[in-house]
Amino acid sequence: MRNRALSSDQLSEILRQLREGEADIRTRHALSRAMSREPIRQWIRDIEALLFPHCLMGNLDTAAPPLERAEELLWRLTALIHQVSDHRCEMDSLCPELAKAEDIARAFFLALPEIQHEALTDAEAAYEGDPAAKGLTEIISTYPGFYATLVYRLAHRLVTLGVPLLPRMMTEIAHSETGIDIHPGAQIGLYFFIDHGTGVVIGETTEIGDRVTLYQGVTLGALNFPHDQEGRLIRGTKRHPTIEHDVVIYSEATILGGNTVIGHDSVIGGNVWLTESVPPFSKVTTKSTIALRTRQDSVT
Repeated sequence: MRNRALSSDQLSEILRQLREGEADIRTRHALSRAMSREPIRQWIRDIEALLFPHCLMGNLDTAAPPLERAEELLWRLTALIHQVSDHRCEMDSLCPELAKAEDIARAFFLALPEIQHEALTDAEAAYEGDPAAKGLTEIISTYPGFYATLVYRLAHRLVTLGVPLLPRMMTEIAHSETGIDIHPGAQIGLYFFIDHGTGVVIGETTEIGDRVTLYQGVTLGALNFPHDQEGRLIRGTKRHPTIEHDVVIYSEATILGGNTVIGHDSVIGGNVWLTESVPPFSKVTTKSTIALRTRQDSVT
């Protein structure tokens, strides 16, 4: 007979306390209904296959006609959007939020050709930037930087359509699989290339121009978190840097602050720590940043 570590009464009491704890949180924060990552993970894989059928087939039913597969993916997205929406009804035709979820899902699918174009520019940037790449198929099917960026582009489109929670869950799935953390609220231009990628962090209010390359370990983060007079975090401010067109940032560089702008055509060397702007056509190394800090210290 199995030995119970806790009695039924003890377990019941624990469950009661957990329910009360969640109820207390609900009084301060709106919580969406329970949501599993697995349906989202599978939907991402199947959308990949829809965008790049010659490179990735995912687990789609290849026996089904393409139109039928697309209709199924559209309905699954509608269900996911409905699930994260602020409502308490079940998913049926009587729920007023269902029609809204359908409209958002349709708008997202109408944008798929544009998303595919954006992703293909990223694949081309990887091919041009990595001499080890044998072709776009290899990049699309194996490069973690391409996968993380593709998921970001899908999630960012949902952010622009006003979908809560789901975009963040999507990029966190990619984060867990690649080690690349891109907030879906960031703004990233075309021909974006993350080489290797592990440890890259791109914050919510980061702005990145076209033809930018990042190497592993790069952080585009916040310098500080402003608070109001009551000590609460001020949200919605520009906290992360702006990276202009044609910039290369090498491994383990850290660039912080919402007012920090890296001018176009600049190169930021490995292990550099930057909290202030640099003009276009700059070349910043650890030696140059140390010299800059020394000059600043002498002035103060």
